Amino acid sequence: MPDTATRGAAFCVLAALIGFPWVSVAGQARNDVCETLGESIPQRSAISEEGSQFAAEAARLDGTEREALIRKQLLSGNIPAFLKRLEPVTFEGSRADGKRVRVTICVAPDYLAIGSDDDYLRIPMGLDTAAAVAERFGFVLPTRKMVDAIYDQAQVRLKPQPMTPGTAMVSTDYFVRHNNGIDEQRAHEGTSDGRLMAGHKKDLVLTNRLREKPGRVAIYGWHRKSGDPIQPLSTVHGAAYADYSHGVRLVSKVAYVNGKPTPIALILEDSRLADLLSDEGAIPRVAGLMRDISGAVRTANRSVSSSDKDS
Repeated sequence: MPDTATRGAAFCVLAALIGFPWVSVAGQARNDVCETLGESIPQRSAISEEGSQFAAEAARLDGTEREALIRKQLLSGNIPAFLKRLEPVTFEGSRADGKRVRVTICVAPDYLAIGSDDDYLRIPMGLDTAAAVAERFGFVLPTRKMVDAIYDQAQVRLKPQPMTPGTAMVSTDYFVRHNNGIDEQRAHEGTSDGRLMAGHKKDLVLTNRLREKPGRVAIYGWHRKSGDPIQPLSTVHGAAYADYSHGVRLVSKVAYVNGKPTPIALILEDSRLADLLSDEGAIPRVAGLMRDISGAVRTANRSVSSSDKDS
């Protein structure tokens, strides 16, 4: 944990950054500011399971075993390559002195999935797995305000497709059927992988409520075409809960303040800037919150390393 002096110096750096002349990123190439930030995700192995193979294996497992398999697959890098090509989402506001501030975050174009570009499954997961994967690869979960902005700026907006509620909502069968429905809808729209897409899942989000209600997962979103979300911010479910409607959108830990790379945690922790990215104000100790909800990232990392040695 950094001491007060260190954190104070970091905030001074941030203050200096937002005092720089405004630098637009809008005129750069579509993905120029974000293009290298997904490289922290390891390259997918040629012998990794395809999405359909994973689904068949996961269908035979109970919830705990399936979650362990999801974590292993994601942490090993069995993720479609197109998800590593991050997309910019921009927020604008003003400082107290009236100077304009533009913050650009870099987000995955779709929700976390297992498999290859040609055969993948968008996969719901528990909060600890989501946070462990994000932490390992240098990402955070989005805030509610980020989710809204991602939908507003998405190149493709899909209509939510709720399925019949019941105990089957958490089954692999429901995961696969919902994923297939999304693909059919996307094909009807005539869009390809890699474009920023939203509206088809609820998001696991970062919020101060996770500290107020430890052991819960926070979900939000599933926007209708009107822009209104079906799911208001909720912490009803336990952290291990995941149903077919849930998705995990990765947001890079590096953002851009007036064109300058800046840790997204510093923005969220600074009461002068947090409102740009969070509708609940500052979120203190973002890194600590991510670690707290990740369910012991080090343990997960050791497990993956041990399985690699055994294989």
